Amino acid sequence: MAGQAPRFATFGCRLNAYETAAMQELAQEAGLENAVIVNTCAVTAEAVRKARQDIRRLRRENPDARIVVTGCAAQTEPQRFAEMAEVDLVIGNAEKMRPETWQGIATGPDFIGDTEKVRVDDIMSVRDTAGHLIDGFGTRSRAFVQVQNGCDHRCTFCIIPFGRGNSRSVPAGVVVDQIGRLVARGYNEVVLTGVDLTSWGADLPGEPRLGDLVRRILKLVPELPRLRVSSIDSIEADPALMAAIAEEPRLMPHLHLSLQSGDDLILKRMKRRHARADAIRFCQEARRLRPDMTFGADIIVGFPTETEAMFENTLRLVQDCGLTWLHVFPYSPRPGTPAARMPQVNGAAIRERAARLRAVGDDRVAQHLGEQQGKTHDILMESPRMGRTAQFTEVTFVSDRPEGQIVTATITGQVDGRLCAV
Repeated sequence: MAGQAPRFATFGCRLNAYETAAMQELAQEAGLENAVIVNTCAVTAEAVRKARQDIRRLRRENPDARIVVTGCAAQTEPQRFAEMAEVDLVIGNAEKMRPETWQGIATGPDFIGDTEKVRVDDIMSVRDTAGHLIDGFGTRSRAFVQVQNGCDHRCTFCIIPFGRGNSRSVPAGVVVDQIGRLVARGYNEVVLTGVDLTSWGADLPGEPRLGDLVRRILKLVPELPRLRVSSIDSIEADPALMAAIAEEPRLMPHLHLSLQSGDDLILKRMKRRHARADAIRFCQEARRLRPDMTFGADIIVGFPTETEAMFENTLRLVQDCGLTWLHVFPYSPRPGTPAARMPQVNGAAIRERAARLRAVGDDRVAQHLGEQQGKTHDILMESPRMGRTAQFTEVTFVSDRPEGQIVTATITGQVDGRLCAV
């Protein structure tokens, strides 16, 4: 296997995928060869189990490679991975973004000894963000830009703050410069990403808000056709963001919301900062400002102590908020979190509720698709025959279109959960 480029295995969120792309660039610059890098996720116990399973498989497939484990699970449970015979090195979330880390690994096997096997610092002491910004992670049509990392909140089900550290923001000028470079390279859409995106700016001079960043990007990069924001906490949506929703047609009318539940007592036990009425009020206001707005949402089913009546409140929230795209997460206890010590819901009940909520989500998608019949959309082509509308709805074509370009087309029907256009 001498001379082979390193392999990367990525688990978890979009931010992890972004950081894998950055690590690939760092490893290439360092001249790293004959290595497998596993970028883990810690969001659930199942995610950690899957990562360990894949590490064993990767060792069997690459018996002569060095295996380096990083990511949130490596940050929160470094010794657990270090004790695996298959693993040569464990590095933390801060270390993985530093050029010197990869230069050290690339020096050869002597870099990795018993005393070197774990290189994980205190993530809470980290103050910098996106130390190795990259230009152009994503498809040929859409680029993702990390503007924030970490989280200052402590939801009772979540281990991620201990994997990512406290919230840190990339300065607006750095973000604007990067997006300008991406547009110059031909990207027609940019997505702002982060762990807790709506906390952007709290640690910067003057404490700007996410809406200020959005307005600044759109003003200073006028040639950018489309800007998206990824998952947000609706209770933290600031006035400037709401104004951008109303006034900036280049800000896409699609928001993914971190809602988690539709029951007030469960939200309180989750230590969320919003109530059911807050979520409904936000969606109504956003849709009033932008009538074509669509919403996705993360929802946890079967959180400890959730009764059938509490779950029914979550089911009704889909209609009350007008949600379209549901990401349904059956709750599983994450060791080290307060929720893992709460009275648990029966697993069969969790699975049954998840299936019911997904069925409601399927109905909402079908309704949305039906409403698009005969409408004309501007569609960003992700491949020669598939693109997405401004609302992030997939559209298929019967003939090729230029990949990465925005085309105008009329919706003629739907098939397999996608719109069809000519």
